[in-house]
Amino acid sequence: MRYTPKTELEQRVAKLQELLKQQDIDGVIIVQNADLFYFTGTVQQSHLFIPAEGRPVLLVKKSYERAREESSMDNIVYLDSLKDIFTVLQSYGYSGFKTLGFELDVLPANLYMRYQRLFKPANIVDASPLIRTVRMIKSDYELEIFKDAAKTHMEVFSFIRANLKEGMSELKLAAIIDAFSREKGHPGLVRIRGFNQDLVQTHIVSGQNTDPSYFWGAVGGKGVGPAFAQGASNKLIGRDEPVYVDYGFALDGYMLDQTRTFCIGKLPDHLLQAYTVATEILKQMNNLAKPGVYCGKLYDLALQIASESPFAKNFTGYPTPLAFVGHGIGIELDELPIIGHGFETPLEAGMVFTLEPKFTFTDGAVGIENTYLVTKDGFETLTVYDEGILYI
Repeated sequence: MRYTPKTELEQRVAKLQELLKQQDIDGVIIVQNADLFYFTGTVQQSHLFIPAEGRPVLLVKKSYERAREESSMDNIVYLDSLKDIFTVLQSYGYSGFKTLGFELDVLPANLYMRYQRLFKPANIVDASPLIRTVRMIKSDYELEIFKDAAKTHMEVFSFIRANLKEGMSELKLAAIIDAFSREKGHPGLVRIRGFNQDLVQTHIVSGQNTDPSYFWGAVGGKGVGPAFAQGASNKLIGRDEPVYVDYGFALDGYMLDQTRTFCIGKLPDHLLQAYTVATEILKQMNNLAKPGVYCGKLYDLALQIASESPFAKNFTGYPTPLAFVGHGIGIELDELPIIGHGFETPLEAGMVFTLEPKFTFTDGAVGIENTYLVTKDGFETLTVYDEGILYI
């Protein structure tokens, strides 16, 4: 178990403050759990005020005791009622706000309107792009966590290979993977920022369980019913069909993402050929990737290779394809940058993201996904498990 060092929190706050000053924003109030954890080291129910200049203040409703234990911030105070927030900030010398930033990409409308009333006449603006930009570049401290998580990620996929059996249900396989990874420290949940986007801890589909889904992923799955229509079902895993496992191990708040394709027996020819195309796409994206290259260029290259194959219509989801082939990852699954069409964010050392060329058919899904670190020279692969079809 790690507690985020005080120097780490101070560096993150300082980076955000520079952006606030550039945008002429007096301060930002943060309430969303992932952002709270990033800037404070705790997810206790709180309001974090970060001024453009000065020391931040964490105002905690529940649990104040745990927030004091988990966060190394200097200014941590108990806030009994939201109506007192302005008074508390005044006591620290913060008032007369002209412009305040909030996480408007995730903030419920009712709360937004309440904050408007509380801080009137201040102008409320969206600070989420600034927050996500700061979070996009990982520190050495964060990279240590990623690399520790990668070691356990290897263990999980070795466990899958050793325990996958013909005739077991997808749900059974998901359950034993979840149990194994929980004992290794996985918290049992996956944070995702996107509205109405839920995600199971272990995403498994086999054979014909490739039903399209609401989820922003290349592969859906029937799931356990219409209330949660994705991933593993009661379907029994058979021979000569792909078993697609998309799994993210989370450690100390950070996660990696990796997809591998297993098979008991022999994979049908068209699926094997599609997998070969997926690995070639991954190889060519790796060759192209280096600091300064636009994220959209990686997607365009992937789409070009897929379009020249016999499986163009099956790329990144069938029948509804996605317009991206990778995503930033860290505290949340869907961080910046986005490896998608039209995204002109240049690759920069310290970014951590996935690349996931995948093909979906009515009789199976195949693909591969790795998590990468951008270095000054190119890519470092963090998820290094065997990249071939994993035959049982």
